[in-house]
Amino acid sequence: MNGTIEIYASRILALLVAIIGHEIAHGYVAYLNGDTTAKRDGRLSINPINHVDPLGLVCMVIFRFGWAKAVPINPYAFRKRKLGMITVSLAGVVYNLVMAFIFSGVFAYLYFHPTDSNFIQLLVENLLWYNIMLGIFNLVPLPPLDGSKVLASFLPRAWEETFYQYEKYAYVLLLVAIFSGAIDKVLGPILNGLINYFLNFWGHIFYV
Repeated sequence: MNGTIEIYASRILALLVAIIGHEIAHGYVAYLNGDTTAKRDGRLSINPINHVDPLGLVCMVIFRFGWAKAVPINPYAFRKRKLGMITVSLAGVVYNLVMAFIFSGVFAYLYFHPTDSNFIQLLVENLLWYNIMLGIFNLVPLPPLDGSKVLASFLPRAWEETFYQYEKYAYVLLLVAIFSGAIDKVLGPILNGLINYFLNFWGHIFYV
C-alpha cells in the first residue's frame, strides 16, 4: 500500500472508531437517563453518516483536532435533568479515554513485539491519538464541545440560557483556535503527557 494512502486510511479508520463510539456513548447514556431522542433518530447506529460532521472530520484529518455531529438530546426527558446532562456530556469523553488507554497498551505491546505491517502500526498510533484527542479536546468548555454542556449544567437557569446564546460566536472562536494552531499549543503538552503516562504504565507490564 502506498505510504500516503496508508497514512490517511489509518487516520480515517481510527477517526471512525473514535467518533462513532463517542457519539453512541452520548446517545446510550441519554437513553439510560430516560431520553429516547438519540435512539429514535438513529444515533445509536454504527453508521458513520449518522455521526460525522464534514467540517469536523476534515479538521481532524488535516489538523488532528476536530469534532463530530452533536447527538440530539432532550434534557427535560431526563429523570434528573442536571445529572443527566453531566453524565451524557461526559459519556463520550469516558469512552475515548478508555479506548486510548486500551490502544496505548496495544501500542506498547507492538513496541516490544514489532509487526511487519506499517499500516497496523499507523492504525494503532492513530487510534491512540484520536481517542485521547477527542476525550481531552471535548473537555474544553466552548460550545459545541462536551465541556461546555458540563459547565452549563452548573450554571443557574438564566445564566445557562445566556451561555447558549453565544454558542455561534464560540464556534467561530473554536475554528480560529484550530486553524491558528493555538489549540495544539495549549492541549498538545497535556495530550502528550497523558499518552506518556499510559505508555509508561503498559511499558512496565510488557517490559519483562
